[in-house]
Amino acid sequence: MARIDFINQLKALGFQTQELNNSIVCISFDIPIGVNKGKQALLGFQVQDDFPMNCPAGLHFNASDLSDWKEPKQNVSDSPLGPGWRYWSRRFPDWNRTDRTVKTFLAHVRNILTRIE
Repeated sequence: MARIDFINQLKALGFQTQELNNSIVCISFDIPIGVNKGKQALLGFQVQDDFPMNCPAGLHFNASDLSDWKEPKQNVSDSPLGPGWRYWSRRFPDWNRTDRTVKTFLAHVRNILTRIE
């Protein structure tokens, strides 16, 4: 049920979703500011059965179609999702102090993606 709630909230925000292996929910995301401004990447979120109690961990991203994509310099590794996918280990430390919605989670993701140098 938790993944369905996550997907429904994404759809309510106007995102089209795709479900990948390992309980990954994928969306196309436009980067609004920062070094990747104006670019679009695929983002994957591993949604566990305890959402919204806990938010998805880390961030899978695929920008393999973008030759000038800048990725984070730390805590990045290959993703189990396959070629072109990378995993960026990032937590949402204050999740329990929020409304625990997908909208709040995506604001956190946007913040992370705009801080790439």
